[in-house]
Amino acid sequence: MNDKRLMNRAADNIRILAASMVEKANSGHPGGAMGGADFINVLYSEFLTYDPENPAWEGRDRFFLDPGHMSPMLYSTLALAGKFTIDELKQFRQWGSPTPGHPERDLMRGIENTSGPLGQGHTFAVGAAIAAKFLQARFGEEAMPQTIYAYISDGGVQEEISQGAGRIAGTLGLDNLIMFYDSNDIQLSTETKDVTIEDTAKKYEAWGWKVICIDGNDADAIRAALTEAKAEKERPTLIIGHTVMGKGARKADGSSYEANCATHGAPLGGDAYINTIKNLGGDPENPFVIFPEVAELYAKRAEELKKIVADKYAAKKAWSEKNPEKAVLLERYFAGKAPEVDWKAIEQKPNSATRAASATVLGALAQQVGNMIVASADLSNSDKTDGFLKKTHAFKKGDFSGAFFQAGVAELTMACCCIGMALHGGVIPACGTFFVFSDYMKPAVRMAALMEAPVKFIWTHDAFRVGEDGPTHEPVEQEAQIRLMEKLQNHKGRNSMLVLRPADAEETTEAWRLAMENTETPTALILSRQNIVNLPAGNNYAQVAKGAYIVAGSDEHPDVILVASGSEVSTLVAGAELLHKDGVKVRIVSVPSEGLFRSQAPGYQETVIPYGAKVFGLTAGLPVTLEGLVGIHGKIWGLSSFGFSAPYKVLDEKLGFTAENVYKQVKQML
Repeated sequence: MNDKRLMNRAADNIRILAASMVEKANSGHPGGAMGGADFINVLYSEFLTYDPENPAWEGRDRFFLDPGHMSPMLYSTLALAGKFTIDELKQFRQWGSPTPGHPERDLMRGIENTSGPLGQGHTFAVGAAIAAKFLQARFGEEAMPQTIYAYISDGGVQEEISQGAGRIAGTLGLDNLIMFYDSNDIQLSTETKDVTIEDTAKKYEAWGWKVICIDGNDADAIRAALTEAKAEKERPTLIIGHTVMGKGARKADGSSYEANCATHGAPLGGDAYINTIKNLGGDPENPFVIFPEVAELYAKRAEELKKIVADKYAAKKAWSEKNPEKAVLLERYFAGKAPEVDWKAIEQKPNSATRAASATVLGALAQQVGNMIVASADLSNSDKTDGFLKKTHAFKKGDFSGAFFQAGVAELTMACCCIGMALHGGVIPACGTFFVFSDYMKPAVRMAALMEAPVKFIWTHDAFRVGEDGPTHEPVEQEAQIRLMEKLQNHKGRNSMLVLRPADAEETTEAWRLAMENTETPTALILSRQNIVNLPAGNNYAQVAKGAYIVAGSDEHPDVILVASGSEVSTLVAGAELLHKDGVKVRIVSVPSEGLFRSQAPGYQETVIPYGAKVFGLTAGLPVTLEGLVGIHGKIWGLSSFGFSAPYKVLDEKLGFTAENVYKQVKQML
């Protein structure tokens, strides 16, 4: 146990560095970072177990920061631990800096997740805790001994996703999850009491959490709470730390600047900043300093970690010697490589709905991929993720031997949990729901793309052909929105997401193969509710990997090229038969992924859709979905309104998604 005066000095050191980072950048949020300094100092100097020499060690504890605006607190603490230099702290929020305004995932420097939108970060932690339980059930605590820590603020508690995260963690009894709630009663523009009167402790207790309430600025109380939480073996723990926003801050006149909304989201400024640094025991002329006694505290922790980690490695080595096959398997899982799957052995039923074809693939994956976790938002028998579930069983409190996650009706929460699983590592997460409900998931999908988390998003009921469910359930604009992610590049210059809408059952198998082989970005699989006639015989489905390919009528000089993805390709095939009778030379191109197609060599793209060719596109979504493929000489038949309630075959007829209308539109174009 460290001396309390030393612990307070270290926390003040974090406060000084955090406030100074914001001051120098003239941008940021000092107040929360200053209030939370005591907790993060106790966590990192006494509890968090990690290997400073091997940050990617799979058995490490993980810390998920939900309020990303409090990144100065994390950066400052990691500087004390030797992960950032003082010069790097001085570059906070600057171009090319490793200390951006909200922390980007940087495993080598100890940053587990990109925290931006409030509520997502602690939900990632719930997913990581699920992944840890899943792996512990297979390999034991000697191999996977970690605790997942999360940090949440008033804003994160208020975001609706926190309800899903709290419910799931409590229901599953995630006793490996410890969350600190920084309850300082101050928000960006108002006091917390002005927007909520709920009893947070009772709420979490109702969800099945252990709740501990403490003075969140008291190192001894924090230590005792963490010790108690670590001993809990039945429930996740919420530590409600009542903290002081802007602790230690002083105004220009020397009076207290604590518990003030003004410190939340702006630099302290001028004399207020100077007085604050003096009050905290720093030098305003040279604030970017790690105090000698604080450096010694963290050097001592580094030595402690060497012994702790050595013991963990020794336990794992002994386990590996007793379980050599499991040891190899664990290493393979954390290597993050694509799993080996016998794709050729997967037999699809012809003319099936692509959601049903997906179920066939998922059944094979459940038997062949031992580290895959599939989730569904209470729709497994409709989005057909039950193809996976039938070969395993769902997670339950105390039993993570299965591989299915019943998330309940909470699409955003489910997506974030799956992202947390991917961030934890060692598992391959996938989650399913109706495509129209991807709207609930967009913030998480964006974060998955930003962090390059290879989650597989399974979206079924892909078009207006949902029919009788009516326009509320019929996606129209959703494909155009998701395909924007194909056009957005990540920091590595790759498309930020792989989006695949297969045209028949066999393309679905290939789409799943590409999804499983994609370990660099998230993947979207957009699947039909209704049956689809298979593409013409002799089709080379391996070309799905090129994003777009010729599936019929490969004339060297076609009169027209017909382009579509998904269900609409079979409609083009039927329309082409009518055009052939009129002597029109037709080429049909299936484009499951425009992003993949545009990444091919220009020569290949030209052989499929030559520049200047007459192109007709058919899409059940907005016409803009195909604009990049059809070009200025073409024509697109799509939707310009929401859907309607009727049987899908009636809708096809009424909305012009028939062979006869393809014939009519192409003839008019020619």
